Amino acid sequence: MTLVNSTEPVFDAHLAVALDALLAEQSVTRAAARLHTSPAAMSRTLARLRRILQDPLLVRAGQTMVPTPRAQALRDEAATVVRRIGALLTPAGDVDPATLRTTFTLQAADLVGAALATGLLQLAREEAPGVSLRFRAEELEAGPALRDGRIDLEVGSIDHVDPETEVEELVGLRMMAAVRPGHPLAEAPLTPARFAAAEHAVVSRRGRFTGPVDAALAEHDLSRRVAVVLPGHLAALSLAARSDIVALVPAPPHGAGPSPFTEEATLLGLRLLDIPLPLPPLTIGMAWHPRHTADGAHRWLRDAVRRTLLCRTRP
Repeated sequence: MTLVNSTEPVFDAHLAVALDALLAEQSVTRAAARLHTSPAAMSRTLARLRRILQDPLLVRAGQTMVPTPRAQALRDEAATVVRRIGALLTPAGDVDPATLRTTFTLQAADLVGAALATGLLQLAREEAPGVSLRFRAEELEAGPALRDGRIDLEVGSIDHVDPETEVEELVGLRMMAAVRPGHPLAEAPLTPARFAAAEHAVVSRRGRFTGPVDAALAEHDLSRRVAVVLPGHLAALSLAARSDIVALVPAPPHGAGPSPFTEEATLLGLRLLDIPLPLPPLTIGMAWHPRHTADGAHRWLRDAVRRTLLCRTRP
């Protein structure tokens, strides 16, 4: 379809819509009503279309107008162009998850990944069977990885400040002490002094020996012995189940139901003890690049993560 010539170089979307209306209605008056404009304005548009396409398009036949052969040939193509323009300019709506065929890559710490994987996979099976999930450990700098598309979503304690990153806080957790059955700490009321006297495992992917617990103990003039620093919570919980090491695990607020964050500790038979210190809450959130904010598939992913983590961690 030739849309331009030397005298009328511009054939814009408005002209395409007008051409479709004129050819469909075969009436200037009805086409004007369809496009909510005046008959005079539509007549001017028809005159411009005739100049651009070098064809009368619609000609008078008694009290009606009939299309020329050229107009008849253009009618279906004009309708197709208008549909495509409409699809291009229509804001993205909700997608049908059942039609998705894609792989989402999420970056999360081991315990967060374990808390997410089962519920998220179940939702995918039920709602989006064409979706596959890839979990990556906290091995990439999240800001650049989100920006360049190596990961679709970061879930966990979002500790980077990046103006190009969207962040949504999901749940606030408290830290509890995880010990094996029969551990001395579980045999009597737990005090700051008894807690500090035990051997501890610290989880830090940067290899740090100290954290908020040590700052809270220092307020009581206490310090703890850190026997081992591990990169993930699952290794710390496994060690606690086989020794007198104390591991820390995030748990839901008081009054909440069973939490996906404590399932691994439960499976290992560990006891969870309240820590007798005023510790700051651990906020779990998700971060993504703004280019995905309006994308229907990514919205489904974020909603699925939200449902998985919140359904059992709120009071």
